[in-house]
Amino acid sequence: MNLKSLDPPVEIETGPQPTACVIWLHGLGADGHDFDGLVPELHLPAPLAVRFVFPHAPYRPVTVNGGSVMRAWYDIAMTEHGFDQHAGHIRESQKILQGLIENEMRRGIPCARIVLAGFSQGGAIALHTGLRYPQPLAGILSLSAPVPFAETLMAEIHPANAAIPVFMAHGTDDRMIPFAMAQAVRTLMEARRISLEWHAYATGHSVVPDELRDIARWLSRIYKTAVT
Repeated sequence: MNLKSLDPPVEIETGPQPTACVIWLHGLGADGHDFDGLVPELHLPAPLAVRFVFPHAPYRPVTVNGGSVMRAWYDIAMTEHGFDQHAGHIRESQKILQGLIENEMRRGIPCARIVLAGFSQGGAIALHTGLRYPQPLAGILSLSAPVPFAETLMAEIHPANAAIPVFMAHGTDDRMIPFAMAQAVRTLMEARRISLEWHAYATGHSVVPDELRDIARWLSRIYKTAVT
């Protein structure tokens, strides 16, 4: 599967001639429009011209939802041992995201000015792609993500992104992706000495206003532009 076989992503630019890019992946069953309405709510400073790219995941049957076909970055099932997340699909979506990175570089955005972001499944793919990517990226933003195969991922971090800034957040009342699952990944990342900014919010499987403010501050620091 390649970019040409997918629907064109949603794009929003906060200013003319963007010098930075955020590629933001949606969660299971949503699409690229799921987070495009949040761009104005970030209130990024005017001098910072960012292209937000919101791709659409491919359609596939999803076991946890009874085999219904929906947009999903990978299949996921629930077993007596917890989530069973499809490793082959994860690698496939990693290649899709790599293609989106390369597309932005062809459009003139340096790799070091590209942030990978995502919610839930999208956050997992952002981490799996960003930490393995062979060129330095600007940062990784992972929200409410069920990060699978975390120990394998930690062992496969590419030296180019060993020091990449990572923003990771999770709701303490999340009933879809247990908070303890996120905490376990946090522990692994801190043991690996990843440059991690961790946030917990009193919410469920969602993004709240305080979270948006923290994301805006983090993005502004990444791009070295002060929030006004």
